[in-house]
Amino acid sequence: MCGIVGYIGPRDATPIILNGLKRLEYRGYDSAGLAIVVEDRIEVRRDAGKLARLEELVRAEPVSGAPGIGHTRWATHGSPSVRNAHPHRGSNGRVVVVHNGIVENFLELRDELRAEGVQFSSDTDTETIVHLVEHHLAIGHDLTEAARRTFGQLQGAHGIVLMSADEPDKIVCARIGNAGGVVLGLGEGENFIASDIPAILDHTRQVVFLESRQMAVVRREGVEITSLDGVPVTMRGNVIAWDAAAAEKGEYRHFMQKEIHEQVRSLTDTLAGRVDLHEGRIRLPELNLTPDQACRIRRILITACGTAAYAGMVGKILIEKIARIPVEVQIGSEFRYSDPIVDENTVVLAISQSGETADTLAAMEEGRRKGAVLWSIVNVVGSQAMRISDGSISMQTGPEIGVASTKAFTAPLVDQYMLAILLADLRGTLDEKTRRALVADLRLIPDLAGRTLEREAEVEKVAWALKDVRDCLYLGRGINMPIAYEGALKLKEISYIHAEGYPAGEMKHGPIALIDENMPVVCLAPKDPWHEKMISQIQQARARGGTVIAVATDGDEVVADQADHVLWVPVTPWMLSPVVTAIPLQMLAYHIAAIRGLDVDQPRNLAKSVTVE
Repeated sequence: MCGIVGYIGPRDATPIILNGLKRLEYRGYDSAGLAIVVEDRIEVRRDAGKLARLEELVRAEPVSGAPGIGHTRWATHGSPSVRNAHPHRGSNGRVVVVHNGIVENFLELRDELRAEGVQFSSDTDTETIVHLVEHHLAIGHDLTEAARRTFGQLQGAHGIVLMSADEPDKIVCARIGNAGGVVLGLGEGENFIASDIPAILDHTRQVVFLESRQMAVVRREGVEITSLDGVPVTMRGNVIAWDAAAAEKGEYRHFMQKEIHEQVRSLTDTLAGRVDLHEGRIRLPELNLTPDQACRIRRILITACGTAAYAGMVGKILIEKIARIPVEVQIGSEFRYSDPIVDENTVVLAISQSGETADTLAAMEEGRRKGAVLWSIVNVVGSQAMRISDGSISMQTGPEIGVASTKAFTAPLVDQYMLAILLADLRGTLDEKTRRALVADLRLIPDLAGRTLEREAEVEKVAWALKDVRDCLYLGRGINMPIAYEGALKLKEISYIHAEGYPAGEMKHGPIALIDENMPVVCLAPKDPWHEKMISQIQQARARGGTVIAVATDGDEVVADQADHVLWVPVTPWMLSPVVTAIPLQMLAYHIAAIRGLDVDQPRNLAKSVTVE
């Protein structure tokens, strides 16, 4: 949610900021703006709606100079409007701020500022920040100290960037809590600030991530990082392996379609260096896991949100089946409020594409407070979730721009399968023959995904048949039950069609009342241990007049005879079947949304990185 870009250096900041914001559009937003220091003043341009409107405004009212900061806003306080768009200026127009997060005590702060005579020009909580900075400047502090004192007054989690026309040699930024990342890009005679890596990859791959409760003073010639208390911090640099070209659509109509098709590569990369077919073993060195540590684990709590939580549900089945360790899955937003039973023999495994999901990070903090071991599966190297973990697994998918996650869903399915084998191996719960067979199955996955993707034209035909439906029911059992949840989520996320995922066995306990000729039913029915049970569910849906769309294994004549439409997948080992059954449901949701003419990559009200609670 929200995007931030900042630049200080000899070049014109305006095109750098606009290009960076464009690369952050996937995060979700409803207004955009930028502020540029021009000679001895700050010029602001902002508008509601998409970034194209801001670009039109800048063409009509050109502005150039440096330093500069820009922002795309996802509304929390105040409607999406020009009045509420970032950046926000102070009363005298000399200080400007952009902000991700929520100022939880803003009502109290606003009342105090109004009592001092401050006039507010927006409905946002963010505006309190710039007025507080002005207050501290007025009593004699420089921008750095005024910012530090302001940060200390704020409650909640924040990413904040501000600058002043009176001190144009610096930009001050801070990260407080888990309100999304603050990334510093290091250049030669110039430096960059962003809320996510793609915004600055055109200019540098050398980055530094701010930790919680750290602030940075960014100048042309360098960066100084301290704690909010003023204690100097040694910078830890990172080199980003992928470049900006990886975030371009290329031949595809939408990023989501491109990312669906990138799954062959992302799954190949996920396996690379981790699967030893000769030894029949899995190697996950990022976890820093020893046999003694593995044997001490009594329980694993998987915590995640949305799509990542459904991946965790698959992981629960895999880890319990292969490693014989009890696993629970808990939604990140509920974890810290549930007073979870956690101790030093518990692993809290967080799954997050961005590694910056606020609810998931809060769950990790609760796990840490109670003494748990923290693991994470994330796609962004250097993200907060990875940095605070005792061990981690990188998804290796490359950037994912479309809001609806695809390749960052299938990669953690394989990651958890590998984790389950590693745990079983270290704990001695697998015989060698079984272990080798499970490891050998992994080599099939990229090819199976590729063969599934080759059937996109068949999926698109089904999408045309379903494009006008108002509701849809998704059913699955066993290891493919979470795929029913995920398929329904994809459909409602990008097509705005109401869809519900259910355990197929629960259909007769309520949802069957909804089935008629207007309610299509998507049934996950591959050849797995629950196959016969799913045949029964298909028959029950047909008996009530429902249109059945089945995901089935090649050559399954029983399903072909019973279903109205079949989305075929190749024969796959059942524990890896969710990787291939998810793909046609991704394509189905994509094509329905595209046919309906919707904004597939940036669906309304949604954000790629959910960085507020």
